Amino acid sequence: MSAPKRFFVKNISGETELTGDGFRHAKNVLRLSEGDEVTVFDGGGAEYAAIISRVSKNTMTLHVLERRACARDPKADLYLLVGALKGDKTELVVQKATELGVKKIGVFSSRYCAAYVNGNKLERFRRVAGEAAKQCLRATVPEIEYFETLSAALSSAENYRYKLFACEFAECSDVSLSEVRESCALAVGSEGGFTREEFEEAKAMGFAGITLGKRILRAETAAISLLSLAAYFTGELQ
Repeated sequence: MSAPKRFFVKNISGETELTGDGFRHAKNVLRLSEGDEVTVFDGGGAEYAAIISRVSKNTMTLHVLERRACARDPKADLYLLVGALKGDKTELVVQKATELGVKKIGVFSSRYCAAYVNGNKLERFRRVAGEAAKQCLRATVPEIEYFETLSAALSSAENYRYKLFACEFAECSDVSLSEVRESCALAVGSEGGFTREEFEEAKAMGFAGITLGKRILRAETAAISLLSLAAYFTGELQ
């Protein structure tokens, strides 16, 4: 018997309503009906077993049975700062970062950044994160924030134990990724990369420069690769 289907729902209570895209997917794609069991989560760290008690034209009423902890949520505090990318590449990074166990994502603009972020895009990023959390069975959804400047983005990582700044012209890494533990912020630029002035600013704010090898990676590849390595050494992929 397959596991109950999962849905992201805000404001879960004893009787919870499933509406919108979640409702349409449950009814029209999964063909769920009254009496079927589902699992719901609201991004706060717990998940809930529920039974579909009523189906109407535009909503399903879910009767919540129990609240339980989610063992798949990340324990390490990983924060990804990524320059806004063209097209749907930022969405790809948000999706994969959520799967890898990031707790927070900051999207920023910098000197060579050619993409832009508005309210609609930011909301889209948050929806992508919610869908990814549902797919990978975690109960928390990463917080996503947009920063208009690199300085503001870097300042937001002030309290992290490790702070790493990926830079294509760094000759060597200032710290080994194998040393990273528990709390780590990772900064990766957009397609245009960083200026040397931005690199110096990051170092002045406590970031250690890091290189990802002798090849120049695409921005989305660099973000996913660096986060994967950090997730491994903090225990999230072990």
